[in-house]
Amino acid sequence: MNALKEKIKAGKKTFGSQISMGEGYVADIYGMSGLDFVWLDSEHSAIDYGKLLNCITILKAHKKPVIVRVQVDNYNHTKKILEMGPDGIIFPMVDTAEYADKCMKSTLYPPLGNRGCGPIRAVHYGDIPIKEYIDDQLNNLCRFVQIESITAVKSLPEMVKNPYIDGYIFGPFDLSGTIGRLSDVYCEENMALIHEAIKILKDNGKYIGMAMTSTEESEQRKWYDLGADMITSGADFDYIYRETKKNVEQLQRIVKDYE
Repeated sequence: MNALKEKIKAGKKTFGSQISMGEGYVADIYGMSGLDFVWLDSEHSAIDYGKLLNCITILKAHKKPVIVRVQVDNYNHTKKILEMGPDGIIFPMVDTAEYADKCMKSTLYPPLGNRGCGPIRAVHYGDIPIKEYIDDQLNNLCRFVQIESITAVKSLPEMVKNPYIDGYIFGPFDLSGTIGRLSDVYCEENMALIHEAIKILKDNGKYIGMAMTSTEESEQRKWYDLGADMITSGADFDYIYRETKKNVEQLQRIVKDYE
């Protein structure tokens, strides 16, 4: 069982950060960090398969758990990602129990699911016996779904019955959009939905995640206080942008003093 899944099964708090730029040197820096996991995003970013594989390989060399968010409802894309050997996979925009079941089956070999068998990097190009890999994947891969709509919240009582989902990760920004309040994450109606969903998940002993780009301590604490077990905070592009902007503003002040 990989290190991240062990922590999830033990109910420990975890935290990670996101890579959207797909550069190997960024993955290398993340790999040297104290993060519990690294989230590679292939849903919203322009990361191609080659860069994605490179990042996974680098992070695995650092023994850093890596999870990949896949594209919505794309079986072949999901299969390609799994063959690269990540420690976990995230399915976005999971609205119904039926769709959650479909997502889980795409990660499971027959007879439990319909995943095609052709691991490459996942078996270290042949170093790991294929039978060993197949047997291990049932309990080794972390499987997550994202709760990003009012429909998903209302579907949770059925969704939590799926035995293969390891965690439920909120996408509060998109959730607010489904109630006509896109970006108003902390509005009363959106927070009420989040509270409703967290209660369902807690009552059923499920692991709860929260995805955000903010690195503000107050926001991080807010989500842990609400019941989150796992937080993804910050992203490579955001770190670069914010620190660059901060440095530019500082230099502008300095230069003004010399004018």
